[in-house]
Amino acid sequence: MNSHIRYASAHQQAFVDRFVAACQADARVVATFLGGSSVKGTADSSSDLDLTLITTDAAYTDFAARRKEFLDQLGEVVFLEDFDHPHNMFFMLSDGTEGEIWLGSERHLAHIHSGPYHVLLDTKDILAGAVFPEAAPTPAEQRETLRRLVAWFWHDLSHFITAMARDQLWWAHGQLEELRRFCVQLARLRQNFAASADGYEKVDLALPVEQLSPLLASFCPLEYAAMLQATSVIVQFYQALAPLLAQTHGVPYPVGLERVMLDRLERLSAARSA
Repeated sequence: MNSHIRYASAHQQAFVDRFVAACQADARVVATFLGGSSVKGTADSSSDLDLTLITTDAAYTDFAARRKEFLDQLGEVVFLEDFDHPHNMFFMLSDGTEGEIWLGSERHLAHIHSGPYHVLLDTKDILAGAVFPEAAPTPAEQRETLRRLVAWFWHDLSHFITAMARDQLWWAHGQLEELRRFCVQLARLRQNFAASADGYEKVDLALPVEQLSPLLASFCPLEYAAMLQATSVIVQFYQALAPLLAQTHGVPYPVGLERVMLDRLERLSAARSA
């Protein structure tokens, strides 16, 4: 699938040219393509590269084990990690070029990419007519995501209350951020239940950010009273979303757990003001 290509910078385009040349010179590589924002036409000066490299079946293990040697040909590597994804490499070069390269083999193409792509090299025509549907969670997976968000919110509120009761304000402040993130996740699911709920990542594009404006009052200094007030704001935001979302999608809402945790929060507030 060929699309209009839009690179974020001249460095990116130069990197892709070197990348294709290195692939052409490597007998282990049979195909490679570009994906992500460069192909979708949405790349800006902050976008990274999304590349996929396909080897022969016989060469895959060797290539994966020696992938840094391949990348070293393309520039001075200052960062290289797989983040527990053995078929991937996240990289950054000294000139600021940043991206990820997914690795696949001839007979294992189905799960290496999703969405549009632009062929850069295909020595065996294995990409002819290939389609990689956009990855999307199943309805069952979304319901399980919602169930966890609904229940785990109260679990993390328990941690917040414990930290506050012990005057461990740094821990408590960290829990505030977790509770706020749960709310952002729920807001994303309310906006589009079929979409992946990825926390703050690209949330500005996922929903009208005005929907999150009540949470602005939950950003607060590391002070006991301010943090208690922030928690009240977050809980109210959660309560306006979670019960209705749970009911709509057939997820049980933990009424008993909510009652227990609100009672604990009230006792915490009363103890501090006594």
